Amino acid sequence: MRRFATGLILLLFVSSTFAQIRVNRLVIKAKETYDLGQTDIVVADTLIMRDSARIVLNKLKRENYIRAKVAIFGNGCVIDGSGLTGANGRNGRNGETPIGPCKDGTSGRIGAKGLDGGNAVNLFLYFENIVVKGKLIISVRGGNGGNGGEGGHGGGGSPGTVHCFGGNGGNGAHAGNGGNGGNGGILTISCKNCPPKEELLGAKIIVDYDGGFFGYGGRGGYQGPPGLGPLRKNGVQGKRGFDGGNGKSGSIGDIKFETN
Repeated sequence: MRRFATGLILLLFVSSTFAQIRVNRLVIKAKETYDLGQTDIVVADTLIMRDSARIVLNKLKRENYIRAKVAIFGNGCVIDGSGLTGANGRNGRNGETPIGPCKDGTSGRIGAKGLDGGNAVNLFLYFENIVVKGKLIISVRGGNGGNGGEGGHGGGGSPGTVHCFGGNGGNGAHAGNGGNGGNGGILTISCKNCPPKEELLGAKIIVDYDGGFFGYGGRGGYQGPPGLGPLRKNGVQGKRGFDGGNGKSGSIGDIKFETN
């Protein structure tokens, strides 16, 4: 169950361009999740994340900011600014085989393109002092692209008679292309009294800033079979739809470490 972390909120300032939360002491209990909601700036004198606590950033804002004089992280803490996963494209509807002799099958409907994955948040962390007791995981990974929808199959032609040929099969529809992966974000850590970069990054702070995976193209719809008639008065088979193309993977992000 998702709950907001406890803290003494002194000021909540909301404007048309940004929302800011100021607190004296922000404590996120073990295994709790603190969701920034509509805000994108958190300022605290002391930030404490207990073991397995989690912060979910505002993924609708391109940039998020967390500023604290003292930041203390337990083991297994997560700050999640990853991009949203793109939805899969809708599958195309299959064509229909008509009732009654000597009628053509209808073509399938095309599959929809998979949606692109969302770009990750660019996260700025400003600390005067930091303590990481275990592992802190920061994800600014791009969201994966959605897969393309499959093309609908062509409907079959209805049977022929001595007076008319069997119906033609409907064409299979083209499939949707896969969505592109979102771009990885940029993490900027600015700290006044922090240990050296080599002691933090990769050892205590694990950062995932890869681009999102591409979505796969859908499969084209199969051709509809021809209607069969006496004396080889058969219809013509439909055409198969084309497979969709794969999307592109997102670009990798970056890490910037600054000591003031």
